[in-house]
Amino acid sequence: MCGIVGYVGDRRAYPILIKGLKRLEYRGYDSAGVAIGQDNTIDVRKKQGKVKKVEDISDNGTIQGTIGIGHTRWATHGAPTDLNSHPHRSASGKLVMIHNGIIENYDVLKKELVKRGYSFESDTDTEVLLNFIEEVRKSNDVTLEEGIRLALSQVVGAYAIAIIEEGNMDRIYLAKKGSPLVVGIGKDEYFIASDATPFLEYTKNVVYLEDEEMAVLDRHTGLSIKTIKENVDVDPKIHKLQMDLEAIEKGGFDHFMLKEIYEQPKSIRDTLRGRMLPEKGIISMAGFKEYESKFQNAKRLLIIGCGTSWHAGLVAEYLFEEFARVPVEVEYASEFRYRNPIIYEDDIVIAISQSGETADTLAAIELAKSKGATIFGVCNVVGSTIARVADAGAYTHAGPEIGVASTKAFTAQVAVLTLMALQLGHLRGKISKSQLHELLVELDGIPEKIDWMLQSDDMVRSISSEYASTSNFLYLGRGVNFPVALEGALKLKEISYIHAEGYPAAEMKHGPIALIDENMPVVVIANRGSQYEKIISNIQEIKARNGKIIAIVNEDDSAISELADYVMKTPHSNEMFTPLLTSVPLQLLSYHIAVLRGCNVDQPRNLAKSVTVE
Repeated sequence: MCGIVGYVGDRRAYPILIKGLKRLEYRGYDSAGVAIGQDNTIDVRKKQGKVKKVEDISDNGTIQGTIGIGHTRWATHGAPTDLNSHPHRSASGKLVMIHNGIIENYDVLKKELVKRGYSFESDTDTEVLLNFIEEVRKSNDVTLEEGIRLALSQVVGAYAIAIIEEGNMDRIYLAKKGSPLVVGIGKDEYFIASDATPFLEYTKNVVYLEDEEMAVLDRHTGLSIKTIKENVDVDPKIHKLQMDLEAIEKGGFDHFMLKEIYEQPKSIRDTLRGRMLPEKGIISMAGFKEYESKFQNAKRLLIIGCGTSWHAGLVAEYLFEEFARVPVEVEYASEFRYRNPIIYEDDIVIAISQSGETADTLAAIELAKSKGATIFGVCNVVGSTIARVADAGAYTHAGPEIGVASTKAFTAQVAVLTLMALQLGHLRGKISKSQLHELLVELDGIPEKIDWMLQSDDMVRSISSEYASTSNFLYLGRGVNFPVALEGALKLKEISYIHAEGYPAAEMKHGPIALIDENMPVVVIANRGSQYEKIISNIQEIKARNGKIIAIVNEDDSAISELADYVMKTPHSNEMFTPLLTSVPLQLLSYHIAVLRGCNVDQPRNLAKSVTVE
């Protein structure tokens, strides 16, 4: 959840750290801080609030050190306060550390340290871990590197840590388990971060630390990596980033979220490009092809994810069952991992995650792998943990998604899953060659249709102004658009703090209808399809109780348009592809309502982009 950065080299560390923290602020923004080493001492500046608060208490001109670490926090142990902010200093004052993760046995460690005379300034598990490292080093009379290794061998939990030491202005010590950590390799300089965005302009050569690895960055001797348990040296594997700096800038938009909504025609095109030849009716996905026979013979697909990725999985359930006629189960990764699920060796588990670092999804993958299932990852971040631990997979090509509320990543996930469902349907003989050709031509036209829809943004803004002060919303959808109703409600909750619920439209009579009155807006996804007449009946039931209808309809619709108070229009498409279209006006609706309410759209309260802790 938190974001960490670090630098050692010949440049001034402070501006690199501050810029890096601002790029990582989507990972947490409860508090921030930096620690800069200069003149054999470490200067710590930290503050509750956003990175700007750290800048306000820092005299930029006096911080000249060329080694440092920084942190932007999403609070776990301890409230967001100045004292609980990172970096933390050890009891001796000689070690300073930042940490992303949760130490589960911190309470046991803390009690033992208190017995040994330690006291604590903060409520964090991080300060406990740092003092435990210091105590292990002291009691075993070993180097700091060995002290870190021995201490982490006794720690339970997740961590990505970086430590600097007073009197040693050449080294940063790192370790990772369960939380992401990437090292940027420059010319006689090194960078660290939770992801690569903080150092894109300096280097595109990176090393991804694996779980239970630790490393030392030394400005003179370079990068060395070893395993924590076995104490065995590891040869660093350098990867080349394909990301451009402009992809993580706002590009003239007021918010990253709005930019990312408008990027969806491109992100879907990029995700489909090279994977299908619509004019020839051909799909070619390298990761899928490698395990083609397993997919073809699978008796069941298990799909796991969290939040928006879970909603993409629900859409995929309809797609795989419709096109491939294979049983599908969709599970919250956070529940799946704590059950005793029935998993067979011929199951294929599709794990979906934008970041590729979602802690619960990774734990669910580990469980499924232990039972012999094949893991297929769908994620957006090249080199992420899920991409590395899955047996096979497919990247979405959405590009960096900075807004905490996922938009383009969702539609890119649905696009990948749609291709997989079509390919599997063809392999299993459920879709003919001619049908596949027609469906691919239709899918290829989706980006252009989204372009057309985005031209109606002013109308969506106008509708939003009518409901910006509303306290509750209900979202209804049928069939493949039921998950879109869930996703639309989630977006509204996430960024505008309005209570919203998504429901299957047919379930309205089984409870939610009791809430409907003249003050209850109901968003109904009502594109023409197999259940169109049923949707009209649902709308009639809402109107009979004075509910306000905001309907998503086809561009030439007349029946529902006459009943609804407001309409948002989409072009015609194959019914199974409509989630790629209907999700867009719901994203815009939530965005404009949040802006009108004065909410922080890109960094909504209490949320973080990449959920790397349980």
